[in-house]
Amino acid sequence: MAQCTRRGFVVGGAATVAAVALPHAWLVVGPKTSNAPAHGWQYESATAVASAIRTKQVSSVELTKLMLERIEKLNPRINAIVTVTAEQALRRAADADAALAAGKIWGPLHGVPCTVKDTFETEGVRTTAGAPFLKDYVPRQDAVAVARMRAAGMIMLGKTNLPLMAGDMQSYNELFPTANNPWDFSRTPGGSTGGGAAATAAGLGYVTLGSDIGGSIRIPAHFCGLFGHKPTFDVVPLRGHIPPPPGVMTGPVDLGVAGPLARNAADLRLALGVLGGPDTEDSIAYNWTLPPARKKSIRKYKMRYVLDHPLCPVTTEVKQRLQAGVDALRKGGAQLEEGFPDSIDVAGQYKTYLHLLWKVVLPGSPKEQIEQLRASTPAPDDLVLTSAKSATEDSYSRWAEANEHRYRIRAAWRRFFREYDAVLMPTSFVPAFPHDHSPDWFGRVLPTPEGRRRYTDFLFWSSFAIVSGLPATVAPVGFTKRNLPVGIQILGPWLEDATPIFVAEALEPEFGFQIPKGFE
Repeated sequence: MAQCTRRGFVVGGAATVAAVALPHAWLVVGPKTSNAPAHGWQYESATAVASAIRTKQVSSVELTKLMLERIEKLNPRINAIVTVTAEQALRRAADADAALAAGKIWGPLHGVPCTVKDTFETEGVRTTAGAPFLKDYVPRQDAVAVARMRAAGMIMLGKTNLPLMAGDMQSYNELFPTANNPWDFSRTPGGSTGGGAAATAAGLGYVTLGSDIGGSIRIPAHFCGLFGHKPTFDVVPLRGHIPPPPGVMTGPVDLGVAGPLARNAADLRLALGVLGGPDTEDSIAYNWTLPPARKKSIRKYKMRYVLDHPLCPVTTEVKQRLQAGVDALRKGGAQLEEGFPDSIDVAGQYKTYLHLLWKVVLPGSPKEQIEQLRASTPAPDDLVLTSAKSATEDSYSRWAEANEHRYRIRAAWRRFFREYDAVLMPTSFVPAFPHDHSPDWFGRVLPTPEGRRRYTDFLFWSSFAIVSGLPATVAPVGFTKRNLPVGIQILGPWLEDATPIFVAEALEPEFGFQIPKGFE
């Protein structure tokens, strides 16, 4: 078939290269405060750092200078942050310290340095979404999620790398150097929140804001050894996120969500409490509060787990780490049963997700790419390409049928969660893979110890939380023989986001975040 490129599906454009340049006025970092942890502040949790700032063990300016110094030194290795807002960050950190001195606390993230994916509009700061046609775009206002983090006291260090218009499982584009995985520079940190994941794993910020429509929070967390949370659909407003292009008023974006990545589960809970809630106009009528986890002890949790499936077999080394995670929870007293819920039609859910996904993605694609898809001849077992071709030809009635199926899927999961508390499953069938910028997105293949695999298989394990709208948390469960991180995905009940986060937290003592070599 003719090549169908990832770039063609979103936007074309001439290549533009932009380097990250930092002012040097901040480079003289003051002596480490005597209250600093023995290992320094760089890998402390956002929760601990926020507390330390409030109790004046460390200042926001000190932490911001520390982060900017690390960015200057370490970011060139991984190209995680593409726009550094050093002067703005230092001014706001100074304001945070001054406010604290006056007895004012802005919110739970008061003075905490964080990063933001370059898909979110940021007032006065370039927002490109990795697209050449947006290389000079400077928004006049923040996206809702960014505004909430700022209102809670965040110090924004900069914008993080991503694929063109967030459309890939890797983070590269024509504007900036390719983002590398801190665990192995020859491999991707994932996509599309790959730059944010790489930055957080490298100790360049305490929390990063990402988005997810096909695993874009969860896969980077898995590849980089982080905790990541895909919230319940529409809990966090996506207004101000690109795509869709700037100025588009429709919303929420079907299937897509915004959410945090961090180095521990508690920081996910902290960030979600800041990010969640109805959009501004809707908040006139109602508000939102993060419900507590269903149970206070992992011993009381009843869960299902899935380690593999014929539609997307998981490599042996990944399955071994997932089994270790299951064993740790069982050792902790959780009740675990193997297998998908009996009421879940796995193939049917995946096909519904793919149809709905392409109906979101394809309308903005160039005409020639649509024609290439229509002329393609997918292999009988290539569900992704088959669904993409079908989506170019289907009527509204076919979408309505898929949408009805989506609501039946939600109902089936709701019934399941009356008895069970969570479902454990793979985040991906492989760990982080070597960079592959070949233009035919559909035609890419990945070598694995068990044979060659379609690149598009990445969508399978991400699909269940998206089509159902359910919350899903990723937690580290160890490393492969090549020292590549593996994360397990935890699906929770509708609107009960704290429940999968709690299960992730239960895994932390056994596994937890590890610092990549060279980024201490």
